[in-house]
Amino acid sequence: MYAVEDDPYCYPGTTVLRNRFDIRNEQILGDLESELTTARADEPLPEGSLDEAHFRAVHFHLFQDVYEWAGETRIVRLAKGESHFCYPEHIDGQLVTLFDGLASDNCLKGLSADDFVKKAAAFLTTLNVIHTFREGNGRAQLSFLLLISEYAEHPLDLTQMDSAVMLDAMIDSFFGNEVPLTKIVRDMIA
Repeated sequence: MYAVEDDPYCYPGTTVLRNRFDIRNEQILGDLESELTTARADEPLPEGSLDEAHFRAVHFHLFQDVYEWAGETRIVRLAKGESHFCYPEHIDGQLVTLFDGLASDNCLKGLSADDFVKKAAAFLTTLNVIHTFREGNGRAQLSFLLLISEYAEHPLDLTQMDSAVMLDAMIDSFFGNEVPLTKIVRDMIA
């Protein structure tokens, strides 16, 4: 659960995100969101230049059926447990820096598998710390990483990923230990 004060994304007095279906029950919304985003994930992801606009298009693609704000930068401060994500007023600047770095690295194309997994894990860590959207960051991040991996000719197989282990690795990377995340990315190379 995210900690947010005065969250305009939620129905007043609740932690239920405002949604296109006006569902006010968190469990029902979660189940529907999962169903709809899984269906969208099974479709081809949007094409693009592996830049910030492309990342936003991926989030929009996945969440367009559920949230009006899909693909848009969040406007509230978020924390999850001990993890305080990038303040909204800094998100756009941090994304520019991150994606300029990705472009400078030729979107990780031409790297050995070992170099790819290290840089992919570092990219994913930073993208997670930025936490661009109010909801759905992890799914959008992994979908975008799939696109990067295909472009870089190190395609990933997400079926090799254990969600609980991945979550622990993302938390470790948030606090500076990218070793578990790097191993997971390495193990997912098809």
